[in-house]
Amino acid sequence: MKRILASILLSSLSLSSLAQALEVDMTLINADGVAQKIGKVEAADSPYGLMLTPALTQLPPGAHGFHLHALPHCGPGDNMGMKAAGFAAGGHWDPLKTGRHEGPYGMGHKGDLPVLLVDDEGVARTPVLAPRLTVADLAGHALMIHSGGDNYSDHPMMGGGGVRIACGEIAEVSR
Repeated sequence: MKRILASILLSSLSLSSLAQALEVDMTLINADGVAQKIGKVEAADSPYGLMLTPALTQLPPGAHGFHLHALPHCGPGDNMGMKAAGFAAGGHWDPLKTGRHEGPYGMGHKGDLPVLLVDDEGVARTPVLAPRLTVADLAGHALMIHSGGDNYSDHPMMGGGGVRIACGEIAEVSR
């Protein structure tokens, strides 16, 4: 019996060592570019999808839209003729071109993540699970935090959470 338990334990340790993990540096952003570093988000594969564990500070308290955006850039870009924070990241990652904002459990944008919760001291530490993603999916994209919560709807226009306030670039994922 002890050998069976030891074998199961060793097997699970071997499998967990194969699971990918990645740390994404996050910074505050504004229309002039990238500001100061506010912490990291650890991304790790799990049997249930991608686990994102934030270790972030200096954010406004409350619920915030949290997304994987199409491009690995956090700089400003054009938003209807105006220079805006984080628009170099493009829109939410939507590899199947669904054009729908349905949240992490829907069949719309794959970049829709669960809402990021920030406590009264401006700290985010509560993990979120993105069941349709893996660490490998993060390559060539940006993690984005928005100013407000996310209602996972295309109507009204603030469905994604509003202004982009923090971002992390993910150029590649090493194996």
